[in-house]
Amino acid sequence: MRRALKLHPDSRSSAVRQVEVEVEVAQPRSGGLMLRYVVTGKIAALALPAVTAPTRTDELWRHTCFEAFIRPAPGQAYYELNSSPSTQWAAYRFDGYRSGMRLAEEIGAPRIEVEKAAEQFMLQATLQWDKSSELGRAATWRLGVSAVIEQADGHKSYWALAHAPGKPDFHHVDCFALELQ
Repeated sequence: MRRALKLHPDSRSSAVRQVEVEVEVAQPRSGGLMLRYVVTGKIAALALPAVTAPTRTDELWRHTCFEAFIRPAPGQAYYELNSSPSTQWAAYRFDGYRSGMRLAEEIGAPRIEVEKAAEQFMLQATLQWDKSSELGRAATWRLGVSAVIEQADGHKSYWALAHAPGKPDFHHVDCFALELQ
């Protein structure tokens, strides 16, 4: 399924016209998820890091970063997955809203592929996790999908399936807008 991400109401972008995401869950629930983000606009005006070794790296959200938040139902615990155009990545687990953060060791290194053209940038992240983990056992997930897009001039725009009131906050329960079964 392909969905358009919405620009946060307090955000602006002179370079990006549209951000879309395609989501595919491995069936039957075999421990995988594919996210394909497509950014349309003046790609040369974006701050996209060079491709490097695909290593686990913290604070990717400070620059251009594509994110997914997965909350296995029921409960308040959730996972945050970050993918950079550099192919660096991060995976965290939270016990509740911004609390109990730790590395999500049950999620292995994603396969990240990027393609860049004059008016389109694509990042595809294919994630795998231990099938016996909470993610593998849950019958239903709530998914939040978002992106931080940094322009070459340093300006950032914030995109998501849904936004909570106030400043951009992708961890907020209102952002978990997509139900997957």
